[in-house]
Amino acid sequence: MPHYPRIRDLREDRDLLQKDLAKLLHCSQQTYSDYECGKVDIPTEALIALADFYQTTTDYILGRTQN
Repeated sequence: MPHYPRIRDLREDRDLLQKDLAKLLHCSQQTYSDYECGKVDIPTEALIALADFYQTTTDYILGRTQN
C-alpha cells in the first residue's frame, strides 16, 4: 500500500485535525487516518476533493511532483 505523508503535512500545516478532513470527505476519522498511514488507498473522489481543498494537484499529494 502506498503511504501518503503529504496529506498529513498539508493537514498539520493548517492546524487541522483528522476529524476535520474526515468531515470534508464524508468518511470516519479512522478511515481518514488509514489514508494518511497508507493502510487504505485514497479513493479518486477523495483525492480530488483534497487537492481542491488544499489548492494543489493530485500529483503533488501522490508524491509524483514537488510542486
